[in-house]
Amino acid sequence: METKVLNAVVIRRATPADVVPLTSFIEPFVGDGKLLRRTFSELEGLLPNFFIAERDGEIVGCAALEVYSPKLAEVRSLAVSPKVQGMGIGRKLVDACVERARSESIFEVMAITSSDHFFLTCGFDYTLPGEKKALFIQTREQYEQVE
Repeated sequence: METKVLNAVVIRRATPADVVPLTSFIEPFVGDGKLLRRTFSELEGLLPNFFIAERDGEIVGCAALEVYSPKLAEVRSLAVSPKVQGMGIGRKLVDACVERARSESIFEVMAITSSDHFFLTCGFDYTLPGEKKALFIQTREQYEQVE
């Protein structure tokens, strides 16, 4: 007898078929100001390093690793559905991004976030060895949304 496992969360790589549902999934997070809007072309460009958390065929989380150089990548577009938060899905998505960076021999992975406590629990820190720190300056008043 075949048993179907319900409510199991699977972390997998995104595919081209995920672009439209992924756009719909992240839209509420964009509306809340938690994520920046991503165009279809941006999402398609991130697909090789985009991870989906899926439960019972439904997207319940996502995260992407944007690779800037062999030295640096960023965890981006991390979102987990409120109905499954607290189940470790965000951590699994971040771990998938970090493992992807390791497999590509990328030296450092950063996260720009308002949820610094979460990233600290994932092993991120404010400084790197040698007391290196990331500093930022905002050059625009507001992110210009590209449709």
